[in-house]
Amino acid sequence: MSVPSYRTLELSRRGRRLTITLNRPELLNACNYDMHEELADVFQFAHTDRESDVVVVTGAGRAFSAGGDVAHIARSAANPELFDQEARCAKRVISGILDLDKPLICRLNGHAVGLGATLALFCDVIFAADTAKIGDPHVAIGLVAGDGGAAIWAQRIGLGRAKEFLLTGELLTAPKAAEIGLVNHCLPLAELDAAVDAFCDKLLNGATSAIRWTKVLTNLELKRIATAVMDAGVAYESLSVRSGFHQAAVKAMVDKQNSGGKRG
Repeated sequence: MSVPSYRTLELSRRGRRLTITLNRPELLNACNYDMHEELADVFQFAHTDRESDVVVVTGAGRAFSAGGDVAHIARSAANPELFDQEARCAKRVISGILDLDKPLICRLNGHAVGLGATLALFCDVIFAADTAKIGDPHVAIGLVAGDGGAAIWAQRIGLGRAKEFLLTGELLTAPKAAEIGLVNHCLPLAELDAAVDAFCDKLLNGATSAIRWTKVLTNLELKRIATAVMDAGVAYESLSVRSGFHQAAVKAMVDKQNSGGKRG
């Protein structure tokens, strides 16, 4: 089975390991409409791929994903009906991840923000470079964290801590994220590949069916929670994209970018 070709993602195989790379390095792998659509498809492919037993997701270049592409966010703010379609797509992305019965490993090579953080946190095991930061700053631009953040943060670090970070949009360093259990492992970037390789090899040398079915079993409650939260999350985020705060925040982002400000 050949791997599909995407505009914003790159797929590769190494033995029975499939790697999905977010591939917009010039924009820190920021997510636009094409990436949303392709993420909604790629995990379905990974699920049906007969030539892989472990899946790794990572980012090209120095970031995992910087979140939303500024130009894309501006278009959605000016045309909220476009955002409504994108928000519905977010449900498909999360469903695709949760329906994947193979172990999904995150190689967090750099910053993971917003949707980037959500993608990472829905993975089964996260290996993070110690220079990375992770957070969900939807609220910083007047948006509800409706694309899955409200579902997954509490499952990883508990409700109290999840509220603290989602309500403030604070970015955590990888060492802090590992300390509180948000990510599994934090290590120097130079050691990241070896650690991911060793873990994937351990899984690939294990009992494939037992590993898959154990993942399916442990995901049952998470799927129930995500199903309950995602519809409301999409609805609330669609409302917030129409707010004056969001419109003003987007204008400030665009003005900063046009004046030569650098993406964080």
